Amino acid sequence: METRNQPSATAVQFRSSSWAHSGGVLCLGLPQRLTLFIVLFAVEWIPLTYLVHKDVGAGRLLQLTVVFSALFLSFAYARAKPVLQQISTELESLPIGWGFLIGHLCAFLGFIGASFLGNPSGAYSYLMAAMWISAGFAAIGLAGFAFIPPQIVRRLIHVGGKTWAYALVVAIIAQQLARSWVWNLAFLWNGVLLKPVTDLTFTLVYALLRLVLHDVIANRATMQMGNPAFSIIIAPMCSGIEGTVLMLVFSVAWLVFFRRELRFPRAFLLVPASMLIMWLSNAVRITALILIGIGGAKKIAVNGFHSEAGWIAFNCVAMGFVLTAQRVQWFSIARPKKLPEASATHNPTLAYLLPFLMILAAGMVSRAASAGFEWLYPLRFLAAAAALLYFRSTYKELDWKFGWIAPLIGSIVFAIWLVLDSTTGAQGGKGIATGLAALPAAARILWITTRTVAAAVTVPIAEELAFRGFLIRRVMSADFQSLDIKKYSFVALLVSSLAFGLMHGERWIAGTFAGLLYAAAMLRRGRIGDAVVAHATTNALLAVWVLVGGRWDLW
Repeated sequence: METRNQPSATAVQFRSSSWAHSGGVLCLGLPQRLTLFIVLFAVEWIPLTYLVHKDVGAGRLLQLTVVFSALFLSFAYARAKPVLQQISTELESLPIGWGFLIGHLCAFLGFIGASFLGNPSGAYSYLMAAMWISAGFAAIGLAGFAFIPPQIVRRLIHVGGKTWAYALVVAIIAQQLARSWVWNLAFLWNGVLLKPVTDLTFTLVYALLRLVLHDVIANRATMQMGNPAFSIIIAPMCSGIEGTVLMLVFSVAWLVFFRRELRFPRAFLLVPASMLIMWLSNAVRITALILIGIGGAKKIAVNGFHSEAGWIAFNCVAMGFVLTAQRVQWFSIARPKKLPEASATHNPTLAYLLPFLMILAAGMVSRAASAGFEWLYPLRFLAAAAALLYFRSTYKELDWKFGWIAPLIGSIVFAIWLVLDSTTGAQGGKGIATGLAALPAAARILWITTRTVAAAVTVPIAEELAFRGFLIRRVMSADFQSLDIKKYSFVALLVSSLAFGLMHGERWIAGTFAGLLYAAAMLRRGRIGDAVVAHATTNALLAVWVLVGGRWDLW
């Protein structure tokens, strides 16, 4: 028998019969509602792709929302299965919020409508951009509330505890990897890695197509694949390396987070297995895309399906990884789960990570509203400042003193940054120069001032709290606050520095060196103030270099 109000701690699986009707109400549990949430956005992505130009980044926030939702529920489910089972059971008796769903549709249509208003100038442009961003956020939020009522959302956040921050970090890093250094590194290794992987993908797609088609066109010289009615070019970016690297990030993050609940070294086998499955799913995606195009829906194949099928596949493979890691005893160690504590008023993890996450989130919003020039960059400064102000009492416990060695290290990092940057021959920054030239004088001064202050104040504080104050100690212990800030391991030092470097995209080598030196500044006397001042010195010198020399590409 199944008790609806008091589920057994061993009954951790969501009910498979949650699609049934009960008293005129469609019984939908938590997994079914999450599935509908993802399907809704997958369907709406097609008109979004047709009607909204991709340069504005309209889909980035949507992609992050879907990936974060899946990761958060995966982590929370592993941490508090009985509680989530109870929430899922309660949801079965609640109807879908049709009012919220109608509101979502109105906001979605408003988002598309605002996208058609062109690029107005002056104060009107700021108003329209604010309307566009607000409509996008409203569409996502209202859709979430339609499937999961606000009061249940609050309980989910409470049950998840710190896992929401962990899931958000992994989702943001995965998206950043997909759009920055992965492709730079992949093309750097074009002859060693990317071309063989692309050739393997081409061969597998050809084999799959031959199972259902007889007139397959397969020109390996041009990488053309299809038939006389419809064909595509399998470019290097379609090789599957992007999804494979995303799965690598996810699987390693999962193993680290649940390292005490897995059997090592056998759990390491999950990493290459999930990467292989992700790569195979990419070949299936390309095959399906070609078949959709041959079937007559060419625009859907090239636009909507091509854009979103990869993210859907990533979520599916990631969820499969989670289920395997948790339920297959050969990989997992069965342990009773503790229910989350009732009080979560003091959350040190949040205090260390939120300012940095606010900068990343604000950056996504500001880039989404830009077309080559991030005119909403001040939003990053305001978001970080608000988070730092909110947790100011927590930061009083830290040592913010600094010595002469801090600015010296910051100057050394500045020199290293310029030397490494000169070896790449990178040129750019035209978008900033052009965008600033188009602004009125007052707006131009405000943008430059905010950009400089953010670089020298809020960014160093937020990033040092996250990477040096939190990550170094968190790698060594879940109870990171109990560790002396002078304590470190070489693995923790390397992980935090490499993570810091990767967040700087194509300048990840310089970023990694910077992370190591900032960590050295902090660990020397156990003062986070030294790391912050060193970081601030580097950024201030870079700002002067940019403004005096016109090196906008460094920003």
